[in-house]
Amino acid sequence: MSLPPDAPPDSERYSRQILFPFIGVEGQRKISASSAVVVGCGALGSVTASLLARAGVGRLRVIDRDFVEVSNLQRQVLFDEDDAREARPKAAAAADKLSRVNPSIEVEGIVTDVNPDNVVDLTRGFSLILDGTDNFETRFLLNDVSVRHDIPWIYAACLGSYGLTMNILPGETACLSCVMESAPPPGSVPTCDTAGILGPVVSIVSGLQSTEALKLLSGNREALSRELVSIDGWTQVMTRVEVPRGGGRRRCATCDGLEFLWLSGRGSRSTTICGRNAVQVLPEGGGVLDMEALAARLAASGSAREVARTRFLIRFEAEGLKVAVFPDGRAIVTGTKEPGVARGLYARYIGA
Repeated sequence: MSLPPDAPPDSERYSRQILFPFIGVEGQRKISASSAVVVGCGALGSVTASLLARAGVGRLRVIDRDFVEVSNLQRQVLFDEDDAREARPKAAAAADKLSRVNPSIEVEGIVTDVNPDNVVDLTRGFSLILDGTDNFETRFLLNDVSVRHDIPWIYAACLGSYGLTMNILPGETACLSCVMESAPPPGSVPTCDTAGILGPVVSIVSGLQSTEALKLLSGNREALSRELVSIDGWTQVMTRVEVPRGGGRRRCATCDGLEFLWLSGRGSRSTTICGRNAVQVLPEGGGVLDMEALAARLAASGSAREVARTRFLIRFEAEGLKVAVFPDGRAIVTGTKEPGVARGLYARYIGA
């Protein structure tokens, strides 16, 4: 199948995409010159990152705080048994695989928790932010940075057989705060732990999200959806809801009032991790751990068991809980959903 004579040198890789009339040679050039940051590389994020890398997005940044476990493999398509066995950080494993899928693009994996202190630096200079997160606290933070710094983002979520997505175009469409004024209280909505999730539904929602991303990045902004789109993969029922600015209220505190509660650090943040009987502990002030010294101290303690160190993290068991400690000081404590229990263990074994 022949390509247009003005097609760029690497066009064979994207030939079927270039032949699609709404993209063509010029649209592909725009995609290759664009950039996107995928926040969260679990179920949705791993599929979306893969689709965008294969489409030729020129610069792709993948951010995730967590590591691969065998229960992820049912729906997180970038990972395999080796990643789970080695407890590789998702962002690092994703970047390695995406670079092999498409070595002609720039792929960067960042292992960190997205928070008010780093979100501006992590998203600065990117054409688009894509939601692959598992909690409303991070989504509201992304919404703040999107509106404040005029960066489009695409909200997406999946649970059970249901999923939804919505484009947020600052100054043009409703934002997440227009849809809901605040994050639901912890424990008030179902999670992957209680409702489960179907792998194919993740692919359906990611396909919708990635298609909207390619519309934007290829210069087809007028084709973007201005609605909240939901789909039930089990019944195959799709619903489209128009969300007005302010969500039907008189005003939206974020996009009308320019009040950035989450970006300022005043919004509360839950540390419970969706889909896991686990809590993430964030040390005050951050910092960099001496991983060699910590591993030696834990091994000599007598109370920390099965201490294992990789180049990415330290794992150990203590008091019936499993702990993974990262170089930036974060820890994920598995076996509890109580932040107080996790913080207490962190203070005893890693430091206050």
